[in-house]
Amino acid sequence: MSVYKDLKERGLVDNTNSQDLETKLENDKHTFYVGFDPTADSLHVGQLLVFNVMRILQKAGHTPVAVMGGGTGFIGDPGGKSAERTLLNPETIEKNILGIRKQLEHFLDFKGKNSAFLVNNYNWLKNWSYIDFLREIGKHFSINQMITRDSVKSRIEREGSGISYTEFSYMLLQAYDFLYLAKEKNCSLQLGGSDQWGNMVSGADLCRRLLKKEVFALTHPLLTKSDGSKFGKSEQGVVWLDAKKTSAFDFYQFFIRVEDEDVIRFLKVLTQIPLERINELEKITRESPEKREAQTELADYLTALTHGTEELTKIKKATRTLYGGKITDLDDLTISKIFKDAPSYKIEKEVLTKGWKLIDALVESKSCPSKSQARKLIASGGVYVNNEQEKNVDFLLSNKNLASNSYLVLRTGKKNYRLIIIV
Repeated sequence: MSVYKDLKERGLVDNTNSQDLETKLENDKHTFYVGFDPTADSLHVGQLLVFNVMRILQKAGHTPVAVMGGGTGFIGDPGGKSAERTLLNPETIEKNILGIRKQLEHFLDFKGKNSAFLVNNYNWLKNWSYIDFLREIGKHFSINQMITRDSVKSRIEREGSGISYTEFSYMLLQAYDFLYLAKEKNCSLQLGGSDQWGNMVSGADLCRRLLKKEVFALTHPLLTKSDGSKFGKSEQGVVWLDAKKTSAFDFYQFFIRVEDEDVIRFLKVLTQIPLERINELEKITRESPEKREAQTELADYLTALTHGTEELTKIKKATRTLYGGKITDLDDLTISKIFKDAPSYKIEKEVLTKGWKLIDALVESKSCPSKSQARKLIASGGVYVNNEQEKNVDFLLSNKNLASNSYLVLRTGKKNYRLIIIV
């Protein structure tokens, strides 16, 4: 199967400016680029789709270029926004670029034969004077065409919004990026979301006019859920790729919770799992949705890719804990994440050193209302220490019962947890 057909069958192709692109990708090796807007120091899960397109093309022998919008970031892309963006200062943009560069290494090969490389458009935009840019580049753009582009049109038509000249001119700068990269880096293909189509076509037209060469634009669909809402947010907000912003555990749980209506499409567009296997998972999801096998493969794949296999192993162990598995060999951070919504009770370490009666622990932590009820619950097998059943009414909790350096977990019944914090 050709690389273009693979992209097409996975639902990763929205539009292209040339019917010859499939043949071109099959017969020639291309340098292609994707622009990244450095408005934050981390990318988010909504951008995993374009990473997958980049990885598929790189695997087929094409060379990826990640273009950091260090110059355009001073202005802001009007696409997909209902209001003017907050302008960033140079220090913030530089910090954000460094954060994004580090994350890209998880997804692209920067050392192979067709190794990826990163450039910053500030390095070529900073040399232009305003007058020269208007004379050399601006004269090739029609205002009539510019205001019909979706990114501009939606802002103009939105009541009480409008668009500043600053953001309106973004299209020219993005188009010039393509011209510069085609000339200096031999880039012949730009990738982007469907909302970038107008800007990308403008860049391709500029290359055709000034360089007399054919270049290509390929858009992918925006990642949305089956109900049409944007993908990439949980109840806590944006799901980031940076573990400091969204923990690897929460990242994993986000994909485990993907709806059955979405999971097969997400497997196609976010992973390189063979389509035959995805078809099998579709059948399993249809016949036995309670197994959540498709969600597990999706979460496993993306967590290993984003955070590493070692982190995935820890998370899967932690996930088993959520369903009653023994709580062992987990670190403080993981346990705190698992039981972040559980009631907690603090004790000093000396309490465990001396020995803490399980009956007292249940009452003091308010897991049971009285010692008599605690005794009955223990004897009947309804009490668990770190998810291990304990039926000895005289049991003493000690430092040996710590689940991690700072935590011990009590459970009564099936789901009533108490997180004991050692201070």
